[in-house]
Amino acid sequence: MKIINFSKPIGSVLILVIFATFLIACGGKTKLDNPLSLPAWFQNPPEDPNYMFSTATMTSKDLQLALNKAKQQARVDLAQQMETKIKSMTKQFTEEVGLGEDAEFLSQTSVVSKSVTSKVLNGSRARQVETIKEDGVIYRAYVLMELPIGPANSALLDAVKKQQNLYTRFRSSQGFQELEEEVEKYDQFKKEQGLIP
Repeated sequence: MKIINFSKPIGSVLILVIFATFLIACGGKTKLDNPLSLPAWFQNPPEDPNYMFSTATMTSKDLQLALNKAKQQARVDLAQQMETKIKSMTKQFTEEVGLGEDAEFLSQTSVVSKSVTSKVLNGSRARQVETIKEDGVIYRAYVLMELPIGPANSALLDAVKKQQNLYTRFRSSQGFQELEEEVEKYDQFKKEQGLIP
């Protein structure tokens, strides 16, 4: 009777399986930095001291509607950013010169903030736009909106000057000087860029 020794073929197969597993594990998977295929500018918006940026994405069955919705959402975000910036500026202003007659003074400050926000957004524009078609029937729009900061500072300064009572109090404060310096910096930036003669 002949005895068959299975240990050699099983050992060879076992070594082959371990080696194949090792090769597969070393090959690994390709790491996706951007598994959703988002635009790079959408994930990491640019930074510029002269601009505020906002990104948004929206979908629709209509391409133009998807673009319009994304732009509108980005503008809402810019308005919220601007409102926050203006509120912090006016808070500093209130702390510096807010003596007596606070009720009238605070009311005027609130009006200034709101009017500046609505005026400044006229300067917003789409810096980058990308659209894709999802599932064959839906369009997705990605938008990067930008808003120059200089006009916002100019608009705030103009609004404050129009309210003489508020302007008289604010004129002597450090906040007024800082705001005028920002407007001058923006005007200088426009000259350097060749935007104004």
